[in-house]
Amino acid sequence: MAVVYRSSRGRGPELGFSDVLLTGLAPDGGLFLPTAWPSLPVRAASLPTSYVDLATQVIEPFVAGAVEREQLQAILVDAYDTFDHPDVCPLVQLDEGHHLMELFHGPTLAFKDIALQVVGRLFDHELERRQQRVMIVGATSGDTGSAAMEAVRGSRHVDIVVLFPHGRTTEVQRRQMTTLSDSNVHAVAVQGTFDDCQDLVKAMFRDEPFRLRHSLAAVNSINWARVMAQIVYYVWAVQQLGRGSQATTFCVPTGNFGNVFSGHAAARMGLNVNRLLVASNRNDILSRLMETGEMRAEEVVPTLSPSMDIQISSNLERLLYELLDGNGPATAELIAGFRDHGRAALTGAQHQRLTDEFAGDRIDDSETLAIISEVYDAHGMLIDPHTAVGIGVAQRHRRPDEHVVSLATAHPAKFPDAVEQATGVRPDLPAHLADIFDRCEDYAVLPNDLAAVEDFVDGLSVDGLSGDGLS
Repeated sequence: MAVVYRSSRGRGPELGFSDVLLTGLAPDGGLFLPTAWPSLPVRAASLPTSYVDLATQVIEPFVAGAVEREQLQAILVDAYDTFDHPDVCPLVQLDEGHHLMELFHGPTLAFKDIALQVVGRLFDHELERRQQRVMIVGATSGDTGSAAMEAVRGSRHVDIVVLFPHGRTTEVQRRQMTTLSDSNVHAVAVQGTFDDCQDLVKAMFRDEPFRLRHSLAAVNSINWARVMAQIVYYVWAVQQLGRGSQATTFCVPTGNFGNVFSGHAAARMGLNVNRLLVASNRNDILSRLMETGEMRAEEVVPTLSPSMDIQISSNLERLLYELLDGNGPATAELIAGFRDHGRAALTGAQHQRLTDEFAGDRIDDSETLAIISEVYDAHGMLIDPHTAVGIGVAQRHRRPDEHVVSLATAHPAKFPDAVEQATGVRPDLPAHLADIFDRCEDYAVLPNDLAAVEDFVDGLSVDGLSGDGLS
């Protein structure tokens, strides 16, 4: 049976997968979730298989009625042929009972590739069927932008504009976005924070005439397809470790909450998850929520792990909707209160439900550097700062006899300055990116102003790069 989706704010229509894919953000400003969670297939929960075969089994219920199984498998084969490891997400042992799952073997060296290489192909599949073209607008704190642009570069059906915070990404992250020569990809540096970029994207979607004029679509983790594709590697980890009947804890470096929500989704589907550990840097709104039951936004502080320099975690809304027992209007009210006042609180019962499944903690920059150094000394392995934050929280919170899988979310070469500072070793970029510092950059710098950004996108349309029909 095909999964049907509804908005977390309860005022939008229920939609099938293809419309959810292309719509991204629900018309009422909410995020789409399944009206009912499908169960993991028995085989997926127990027997080892290839990553593509597993992904086909896990994803198929979510796309039923929109993508045939054979088409889905072909999309997945093509997507994961771009990865440099046959397992897609290999696991390595750090210590007894503590594994690291490497999620950075895709073309842009970050976990975002695992979902976006699939999502880009799903867009092409659906837009070819409809004979339509869309304009993707997205915000990135560093990695989503390059992964999204890489996934759709050269597409006949998609143009993409990615907003990133000016001066707040690493040079490698920026250049992965600004050195692409394809005519359908556009990078924009916004003079503000990632939260500002994310707010601009949401405002463009709320501007209905603008949204309709450009056929806007989203590939940020607000798009359900991103969350859906990430569920797979949680199941994969349990399979590969042979722990189908034993509970496993996952530790996830987290900024926008999409990655860890995928782990929650896997648990809702029947995966034996013990706990989900939310690892934050100094921008620790999520770990403070776990501790206190209150969301309180503070100023965004630049850190060595910039992809987590966020105070407004969009995907948290999906979890809040579940904690509020699927009450869309109550979720909308809670989110509105938080946006208006910079704070909002769960009830005692809601906080208890949260901490029954999640725990969180923060790692500052000095601790991050120390962990990178310790892992290198102990294992001869270079890790990036986000992964170090996850490992640090896992080490601090792991209980006796608890098996933890920490998620390695980016290749160390994306953050060479921090890695070199910690270890004295500067990680090399893979061959396909080795010349990135010699490539010419092309990007716009715009103020944190909706009118300025919309004028920029309108200018692309005037140049004939977007529209409802194929060009």
